[in-house]
Amino acid sequence: MKSDQSNYIRVGILSLFCVITLAACRQDMHDQPRPDPYELSTFFEDRRSVRPKIEGTIARGYLRLDEHLYTGKINDELATTFPFPVTIDVLNRGQNRFNIYCAPCHSNVGDGLGMIVQRGMKQPESFHSQRLREVAVGHFFDVMTNGFGNMYSYTERVNPRDRWAIAAYIRVLQLSQGANLSELPDRDQQQIQSIVEVE
Repeated sequence: MKSDQSNYIRVGILSLFCVITLAACRQDMHDQPRPDPYELSTFFEDRRSVRPKIEGTIARGYLRLDEHLYTGKINDELATTFPFPVTIDVLNRGQNRFNIYCAPCHSNVGDGLGMIVQRGMKQPESFHSQRLREVAVGHFFDVMTNGFGNMYSYTERVNPRDRWAIAAYIRVLQLSQGANLSELPDRDQQQIQSIVEVE
């Protein structure tokens, strides 16, 4: 009986020792000594914990001197040109981003009959309307940047170069749906003629 009691005492002491040891090993990384925002500080002479911005500095990624690239405008007018050369890589990137961000509403061909519209959302204007075929290319960039009607801004979702790539791809869609046969290269004209004759 005494041996059982002494075993209980030993187990109790050992358990207590383990609990105290484990508690001592705890690292309070979640509660480090640091000032909270706008907390009074004795470290700096002005007694503010938050340091003021150094005059003339700009946060990384916010130096946006190229008005054309970042706003879609030149001298506050919508740009009619692209801020960089439009290559096949730019168009491929534009198609990829368009299919992800734009096609759900505008459809893959830009007629405004995307899946979201088929489910009851208001239909956007077709990119093939006369008005949008004649609008400055900066308009598309501006709409993606600031939103328009039911469309919200894509500034946080799509970076500026990708917005321009999408605008370039929209122009390609417009050309693909509205090109005259005479504007195509001879080889393409012959190929289309042969298809039409077969039908």
